[in-house]
Amino acid sequence: MNQRTLVAAAIQMSSTPDKTENFGTAEALIREAAAAGAELVALPELWSCHGLDTVYRENAEPIPGPTTEFLGNLARELGIYILGGSILEGEPTAMKPHNTSTFFGPDGELSAVYRKIHLFDVKAPDREYLESKSIEAGEEVVTAKAGAAMLGLSVCYDVRFPELYRLLALRGAEILAVPAAFTLQTGKDHWELLLRARAVENQAFVIAPAQWGRKADGRWTYGRSMIVDPWGTVLAQCPDRDGYALAILDLNYLDRFRSEFPALANRRPEAYDW
Repeated sequence: MNQRTLVAAAIQMSSTPDKTENFGTAEALIREAAAAGAELVALPELWSCHGLDTVYRENAEPIPGPTTEFLGNLARELGIYILGGSILEGEPTAMKPHNTSTFFGPDGELSAVYRKIHLFDVKAPDREYLESKSIEAGEEVVTAKAGAAMLGLSVCYDVRFPELYRLLALRGAEILAVPAAFTLQTGKDHWELLLRARAVENQAFVIAPAQWGRKADGRWTYGRSMIVDPWGTVLAQCPDRDGYALAILDLNYLDRFRSEFPALANRRPEAYDW
């Protein structure tokens, strides 16, 4: 039996509205994680610009564009897979950009583009959030190959919608990516709970890179980036600072687990009348 493993790193940042500063932080952390053995490195949501609504639109850009070129070049140089967290995709003059995640292979090629489907329109304990006022929702479920593994893409608030992750699992996803910028108020009670639930119910690894700390507009993000295994065990987690969580994803274990505990195979879709 071929040994299928993948060393993964979930990067944690406290991004600012300064794109140049964020690029420097991201590159340093990606290089550090790769030097530690990471073969798949994942950035958080809106890693290149975060914290002030007034600068989001002017930092939107097309895909392909400068940011995807930057990430592709790093992936090629380091010979790793890079999940580009998410950036705002669109022309600065566009009415509403997409919140878009990208994925690159070791050859530097852009192999997948996912546009966040579920938008954060809620009244949280600390403030009201209306992401749909400034962001256009995506509509496509996206998977991508990461070596011997299949990766399922999502972004932040998507994690509250199990239908998306079940579709990803049914399309072969063995690793679920959840780059995020969870608020402190929701994160302290729901972040780990939701990530572990998505891992257990879909019998998949979860890699969840996140924003942490206070943002330029005064709000706080939760952080605690983590990697979770299919049993729901947290394999690695970041403390409250810039850094990364690093773990070995044993895909042979995943194969055995799905075979011995065939919850996905035991589904009864003919009984699920919508």
